[in-house]
Formats: sequence, structure tokens, C-alpha cells
Amino acid sequence: MNDPDPWSDAGTIRALAGRIEQRARRLTRGIKLMEVCGTHTHAIARAGLRRMLPSNVKLISGPGCPVCVTPIDYMDRAVALARRADVTVCTFGDLLRVPSSRSSLERESAAGHDIRIVYSPRDALRIARAAPERKVVFLGVGFETTLPGIAAALEEAEREQLDNFLVLPGAKLLEPPLRALVEAGDVQVDGFLLPGHVSVITGSAFYAFMTDALRVPGAIVGFTALDVLSGVERLVELVAAGEARVLNLYPRVVTESGNRAARELLERWFEPVDSRWRGLGSIPRSGLALRDQFAHRDASKLDVALDPTCEPRGCRCGEVLKGAIEPPDCPLFDTVCTPLEPVGACMVSSEGTCAAWYRHERCEEHA
Repeated sequence: MNDPDPWSDAGTIRALAGRIEQRARRLTRGIKLMEVCGTHTHAIARAGLRRMLPSNVKLISGPGCPVCVTPIDYMDRAVALARRADVTVCTFGDLLRVPSSRSSLERESAAGHDIRIVYSPRDALRIARAAPERKVVFLGVGFETTLPGIAAALEEAEREQLDNFLVLPGAKLLEPPLRALVEAGDVQVDGFLLPGHVSVITGSAFYAFMTDALRVPGAIVGFTALDVLSGVERLVELVAAGEARVLNLYPRVVTESGNRAARELLERWFEPVDSRWRGLGSIPRSGLALRDQFAHRDASKLDVALDPTCEPRGCRCGEVLKGAIEPPDCPLFDTVCTPLEPVGACMVSSEGTCAAWYRHERCEEHA
């Protein structure tokens, strides 16, 4: 989703930052704008956008990395499934090194268990066709962006009566955590930078709850530095004017109604359930589970021996995910927790906030 952007040269970005500084003079207090997309987090860090903003406008990261918000007991079950002699676990690469309570998929692979990195659910489907004697389990972690692909693979397996293809549901929905963050009031959030790729599926009209119930403005933006800064500029304008509107600044991709066919496919296969989030706890109806008629595709029904759940000692990834602290505030950051030896999921994932800070911002002065 990284669009080529011939206009995002340094001069254009400096001019935009200057306009933000002018508009920020209208603010009566310091404000915090939260991005809820891992790609935005890395775009902000890579371009050094935080350092371009006036002191009364701060960017904070939220729960936008699906791997990071996945609770540790999900990883415990994934590891336990991988240990079964009749199971092949298929996963996107980011999950491979995420710690479980006592292991990781990477360690289990090194121990000889059958774990494959795939680039789409249909890759796992092909593996299932080629090995009918094995149960092939795809780890279904993601937001609305990746879920239609999982549902499409399930649909294909059902048509083919490919009984050995299963999914371990770990899907998350965007609306409930945004509500939870604002309603809890633990973290100041004055506006949201909203993910363009999720919005392709949901459509811009989906965000009516932000204006009607939460009274917090938002801006749907793309993934270049210019896209993000444009969103910041408009959010500063809205906060200064006291307006709670959601603006679609990514109309080249996002429509008002979104992708209805994709949403209908999701509704056919999944239903909302209460779900636990790393850092946010249990949030009502914030995850998706397979519907009862498709229980034969649910890998969580397989019998496994689970390790007792144990969170990594000293890791403050949960607080990072809800914007309560920045990565350098964690005592493990850049000491015992690095990309080579990660302790928490936020340092593992390519979309993780800690990984973004480590790569792009750890040498900057942290106030």
C-alpha cells in the first residue's frame, strides 16, 4: 500500500510542516494525535516527522500492529499446535519470532517441527492440497485488511471439500479498541490518523461512530510522509476549531461504502466475539470467530497441551500499544530487548512501534 508519491520531496514536506506550525498557534493546549497503523508508525519514524512538529502537537502510537496486539496465549496455542506430529503450521513471517510463554515458532521450527512461512492464505491452501494426510493450520491474525483473504481461502477449501485446511482465529476489528481507548480516558487522544488499507474494506462511512459517539476527529490517510503530514495538518485544524469530523484524505483508494463483497464474505464466515488484546485487556465484540457451522475449520478445537501463560518480565509492550508510554520509557528497550533478541512483540514485528523507534529514532534525544 506504499503509493509512489512524486510530490513528497523535502521542500514540500518542510512547507507542510510550516503550515502545521502556523495552525498549531490556534490551539489552546497541547494535543496528541494517535496513529493506529503500523505502516504509519514506520513512515513517521523513518521520515523523522515527530521532530518536524511544533511542541504542542505530539504523535503517539496506538494498537495498529496486529501481531503486537495478539495476546501471548494465542502464541502458546500456535506453538502447541506446531508440536503436534500431524500438524503443519503456516504463518506470515512476523509471527515467527514473537515469543510465547516459553518458546516461539522460530524455536519450534529449529527443533524440527513443520512450520512454513507463507505470503497469503492461499499458499497454505496449496500446502494442504499437497499433503492431505496432515492438518494444515493457517494462523489467522490481522485486521479487516487481511481477513477477506482468509475467508476466501476458507471458501475455496469448503468448495473443494479440503478437510485438512484449518484456521486458528486471531482476527481483530478496528472500531472496538478505538472506542475503548477514548472511553477509558487513560490516554489523551485528540484525533486519529486512520489506516487507509482497513478503510478500503470498511469505507469512510464506517467511521461515523467517531463523530456521533466519541466526538473525536479523524483523518483517513495514505502511507507516505506527505500523506501523514497532510492528515496531521487537517486534524490540527479540526481540533482548533472544535470539530469532530472524519476526513477521507485517501480518496484515490478509499470510497464511502468500501468493499461490500469483502464484508459480505467476512459476515458469512465469521461472527464478532469478545477478544483479548495485549495492553488493552478483553474488549467486547472486538475479535472474529468462525461461525458454528464452520467449526470443522477451527484449529482451536484441536486437542493440544498448553504451557501455563507467562508474560515476559519487565516488558511494557502493552503500555506502548495504547500510547501510554514511548518505547524508550521501557527499561528493556535497547538493552535486553533488540530486534536480534526481542523480548516483546512490539520489537519483533515489522510494524511494531518499538522496532520503528529502534531503527529510526533511538539515537534522537528523548524527552
